[in-house]
Parts: sequence; C-alpha cells; structure tokens
Amino acid sequence: MRWIFFSILAFGITAFLPFQESELSKDEQELYELITQYRKENKLPKIPLSKELTKVARLHAEDLSLNDPTNKRCNAHSWSNKGHWEPCCYTSDHKNAECMWFKPKELSEYSGIGYEIVSRYLNTNDPSIKMKPAEALNTWKKSPEHNNVIINKKGWKNKEWKAIGIGLFRGVAVVWFGEVEK
Repeated sequence: MRWIFFSILAFGITAFLPFQESELSKDEQELYELITQYRKENKLPKIPLSKELTKVARLHAEDLSLNDPTNKRCNAHSWSNKGHWEPCCYTSDHKNAECMWFKPKELSEYSGIGYEIVSRYLNTNDPSIKMKPAEALNTWKKSPEHNNVIINKKGWKNKEWKAIGIGLFRGVAVVWFGEVEK
C-alpha cells in the first residue's frame, strides 16, 4: 500500500513539473538557446518551453518534410491530409489563418491558440539533409514578418509569449509561440 501511495505521489509531483530542456533533441535545444539569446539581446525574457507546443512543432516539421502540403496556393503553414489532423491550406492572404492557429488545440492539450514560424530547405524529404539551428534563426531574422514574431515587434508587440515549442525534422525547423502557459 505504501508503494502505491508513493507512486501516486511521485506521479502527481512529476505531472506538474515544467517541460525540461533535456527533453529536446540536441538541435532543438540549440535552436531554443539561440532564440533565447536573441530575445535577451533585444531585452526580452526567456520563453518557457511547452511540451504541448513542442509536440505540435515536431508533428508539423515531420508532415512538411514527408508530405509537403505546399503548392502554388498553400504555404508552409499548411498541413497535409496524411495524418490524424484536419488538412489545412494556409494561403498568403491569411484568410485561412485559423486552420494554423488552432492546431495546438486540435493536436495537443495546449488550451490556447498558437503562432508558427517555419524554415525549410526545398528538398526536405532527403534524410541526409538536416536543418541547422543557426541557419533557421538567421533565416527568420532576415524575414521582417518572422523576426517580429520572435522579438515581439509591430503587430506582435502586445503579445506576451508564455510558451514555446521547438521541432526539427530533416530539413525543416518549426517553432510555435503561445500566450498560454503549458
């Protein structure tokens, strides 16, 4: 009986511990540290890691690499019809933005909406090609739209990022930002 109580107590304690950096892959950890350092240089706080947003980021990086749902109409925020999710065609006019924003709620226990940035090589299905964390961040820094998300500028200045998820798969890097903790 004492062992069962201890097991329940131990589970209860670990269930409320924050997602640990050690649960990221080496490259995901490096990208997280690079983003954290870049935000620090811009006098912004570190964003806590989210297990749930990381799950979504990893799923999307894999979907983009293996199934590539992009075409002339659908950009890299799109999701294929080859998974346990609703397919999504995210267009450059942002008319279908909700299909991306609600993916964390659809695919995880994250209760808020999410905002995603993606960096990818053209041939993402080749297993020998790996996205380098520094290259992903540098790509986003050169893109005003993506850079603004990372450092809360322009339309993102009133957002307070309380969660971040990192996913890398082959030639794809995906980062999700959220305003809800978890």
